Amino acid sequence: MEPTDPTGLGASTALTGSGTSDVSGVSGPPGASAGTGDRTPAGTGAGTESGAGRGSGTGTGARTGTGHGAGHGAGAEGEAGDENGGGVEAFVARAGVDGRRLRNALTALGGGRWWTLADLVRETATSRRTVEALLREVDGELERSGDRFRLPAPPAWSAPAREEGAPSSDGPRADGPAPTGSRVSNVTPAAPRAGGTAPAGPRASTLAPADPVAHLLPDRADLVARMDELIAKAPRGRHTLDHVAATGETVVRRALLLDARFWLDGARLLCVGDHDLTSLATAMLHPGVEVTVVDVDERILAYIAGEADRLGLAVRTRWADLRLGLPASARSWADLAITDPPYTPEGVGLFVARCAEGLRDREQGRIMLAYGASERTPALALKVQQALSQLNLVNEAIYPDFNRYFGAEAIGSAADLYVLRPTTKTWPAAAARTETSGTAIYTQGPQSVESASSPAASAAGFGEGFVPEVLVGEWPRDVLPKAPRARLTTWLAKPYASDPARVAISVPAGLEAALPRLLLATRAREVRVTLATAPKDLPRDLLAPVYDLTAEGASVRAVRVAPPAGDGKSATNANGAHENDTARILRRVLDNAHGRLANTWREALIKVRGDLTKRQARAVVAAVAPWAGDVTVLELPAHRLLELRAAVESSLSAPADAG
Repeated sequence: MEPTDPTGLGASTALTGSGTSDVSGVSGPPGASAGTGDRTPAGTGAGTESGAGRGSGTGTGARTGTGHGAGHGAGAEGEAGDENGGGVEAFVARAGVDGRRLRNALTALGGGRWWTLADLVRETATSRRTVEALLREVDGELERSGDRFRLPAPPAWSAPAREEGAPSSDGPRADGPAPTGSRVSNVTPAAPRAGGTAPAGPRASTLAPADPVAHLLPDRADLVARMDELIAKAPRGRHTLDHVAATGETVVRRALLLDARFWLDGARLLCVGDHDLTSLATAMLHPGVEVTVVDVDERILAYIAGEADRLGLAVRTRWADLRLGLPASARSWADLAITDPPYTPEGVGLFVARCAEGLRDREQGRIMLAYGASERTPALALKVQQALSQLNLVNEAIYPDFNRYFGAEAIGSAADLYVLRPTTKTWPAAAARTETSGTAIYTQGPQSVESASSPAASAAGFGEGFVPEVLVGEWPRDVLPKAPRARLTTWLAKPYASDPARVAISVPAGLEAALPRLLLATRAREVRVTLATAPKDLPRDLLAPVYDLTAEGASVRAVRVAPPAGDGKSATNANGAHENDTARILRRVLDNAHGRLANTWREALIKVRGDLTKRQARAVVAAVAPWAGDVTVLELPAHRLLELRAAVESSLSAPADAG
């Protein structure tokens, strides 16, 4: 998820002293702030809130960015009355019927608990900008302790008449009753919010909307604690992928809602992006569900796979850049799909369209979507909802502020949860949506919706004497106008019709992670790849059995290495398998990257060993690599590709009855 204040209304002043920024680079919703990368919500401090979308940023300074849904700067919807004066009561009154959130914030402030700005934003699901404006109105009355603050008690007028005098279920304030003569009183009792457990002390309002899973959460405290631990240990988010971490309670609540709303025994769940680890929470809550995670972040795929293996969970991982397609093994596979995409119309539209492609049950399947926007910017939310409408989806339910995040303060560190039901018109619309999707879907970095387009590739990157037989990707029309061309999506989806010896590939900014797969998708003797910028490193460890890689500037040259000899006369290793036989099977598998890994491996193993039937070879592969299944090499995560050689070696010495 990913929004910063999209209004472009100018600078705002932080109320507290120095401190670190709230989370940068955690998972979940798009948009981490440019900050320290800490996972723990902290104070405010001085600085600039940078980036677009869900990022939180730090203290004083101008707030810039595109906002959670696209669009930014002057002209975006904003709140005009912040500086009108008249005190806090007049400030709240100007909010009209939406003043409930401000009254809730005042009640929370006066409930005895010390608050950081990040915590108050997340608790009230109110944008940082609005909370800061409210705090300015009560600045003279705030008690402070470092970067934390509170009110002696909430204003008496902040609750409607029918709530005033209601008995508090939380007992007295943590530090005793309100001071005599205080003009703030009548604390309202706590009410569970949609995003987490209640802290000590009175809470926002007795009139909080009903929570669909609040009654189920108390029995799952152990699972929440485990998810908090797993999220804390997970790889840091990448702001260029709009990562912000959801709370452990949020992902457990998602799993509880799935379990309460749908019959999960024997069901399949597709997680389209999963930096929040919803896959692990769901599998731990309900072991009867099969889960597939599709993500572009190799680190999170390795982490989820490692934890799933350790915990014995039925969770499988697949690499994919959704702009280039959904993995073959995930298409028409799932009964349910869930996604927390980049919060732009482009990002939401693409991710939800891929969710639809992943459903096998076109009559009963459902898609769950996390999406949020600031209360200040309904026009941005409208653009996203229009993108959903174009996919011909039915909104069965929208649970407000269901998801909470460590960060994303521009949208109140919260997002709604949508339950969407496809119609017969959804799949043609999804196909059209993915067909026209661009690469700019995020809110920050080279892949943001506002970034400048990548410069067009040119023949200058070919090098002297290199004339490609096929051009892959976007190339200017004047570059080899008679040469056949192929789209990146087509190149990865199926083998090319002919067997070209020389290929040139143009990779736009933001798609560099696809480089290993783009090279494995061809058997060409030589490939020249033009990137937007010079690569920081090359995937030599992944591609060493197939290619020799060199780079000069933004141009990568891949020369295919000779296949291993077939005589099997090399020295044996400690496992008793011929190293040459291992290399032969591995090369056969990588040369058939579009085919099912297990099938290619099985046939090569039968040929090399000579003592196995098809059934036995299939069992051996399943025993040494249970993750091979119906996956193709092109969708196999990098950590599995690196494990492949050792697994092939083990299959050469495994007993015929290994399965």
